[in-house]
Amino acid sequence: MIPFLDLHKINTRFRDEIREGFEAFFNSGSYILGEQVSKFENEFAQYCGAKHCIGVSNGLDAIKLILEAYKTIGQLNVGDEIIVPANTYIASVLAVSNCGFKAIPVEPELGTFNINPNNILKHISKKTKAILGVHLYGQLYDVIQLEEICKTYNLILIEDAAQAHGAIGVDGRRAGNVSNAAAFSFYPTKNLGALGDGGAITTNSQELDGVIRRLRNYGRTSAYINEVKGFNCRLDEIQAMFLRSKLKSLDEDNNIRRNIARYYLNNIKSDKIELPECNDINSHVFHLFVIRHSFRDNLKAHLKNKCIETSIHYPVPIHKQKAYAEWNGLSLPITEKIHNEVLSIPINPLLNSKQIGTIVNELNNC
Repeated sequence: MIPFLDLHKINTRFRDEIREGFEAFFNSGSYILGEQVSKFENEFAQYCGAKHCIGVSNGLDAIKLILEAYKTIGQLNVGDEIIVPANTYIASVLAVSNCGFKAIPVEPELGTFNINPNNILKHISKKTKAILGVHLYGQLYDVIQLEEICKTYNLILIEDAAQAHGAIGVDGRRAGNVSNAAAFSFYPTKNLGALGDGGAITTNSQELDGVIRRLRNYGRTSAYINEVKGFNCRLDEIQAMFLRSKLKSLDEDNNIRRNIARYYLNNIKSDKIELPECNDINSHVFHLFVIRHSFRDNLKAHLKNKCIETSIHYPVPIHKQKAYAEWNGLSLPITEKIHNEVLSIPINPLLNSKQIGTIVNELNNC
């Protein structure tokens, strides 16, 4: 069997360093917001090119804390409209809804799967206050166009960078530094994954940094002094230690992913398969390699019979979920087409050339 993703093997590479780090962590006696979180925040901020990084509990909480921070400083108010991609994981939209804002879904580009800037313009109203862009599957949204739209309409731009650790834009800026604030997830399957839940926020705003640091820790300014109504959304000290070990290999792992993607793009020749479009393969980090096929479920079954594990990201679009019943009547044909056709094939740093060749051969013979 060619696994879609073997987390045990991926993390085994870091076993010795993680064990050594755990001993240091254990002996420190400091288990919450200690040295490991502080060091990771500094290292990840530097990696992203941002001035500030705040370690938090997970990617969903990262987006929520950004939005709550903007409420706290008075730049967003309950009921404001925030534009979101119609084609994304539900967490992106849940954050908006959970904070009391109205999410406005916008159709994506069919080739890149990312939000279509031209469609954004059709949905801007007087109530629109922000755009939440998602770097889906590891490719940056159209940074230049979204920045220009936000500048023109005086909107806040927020990145959901949960799948884009290390992705680089046309001007050399990395994910995490192409917006007012960015949210990351370190869920174990991510390009930079923890051994449990974890997340982070990056920003160049000192004011936002200070507010988010308070919000993530009960709204505290000092021991038992609470300035605002906050939350318990802290990055765990031990997860920060794991992430510090793995961050050193992120660029190397991303380059391996790019090389696999390059091979797929050059060698998958089936006229039944639509390959993803890449604005620049050298900027994409290929958290996922997602193809489209009109009979996706049949293809998935065929590959399973050939011992190739695949996954579907995501089978049911948000506007068809019971959780968003108020959206069930929306017509979003591009989003629906994508969700009916997408299939994620294996792409991870431990795939060998034989496995990659087998995947390509089976796809070309399907």
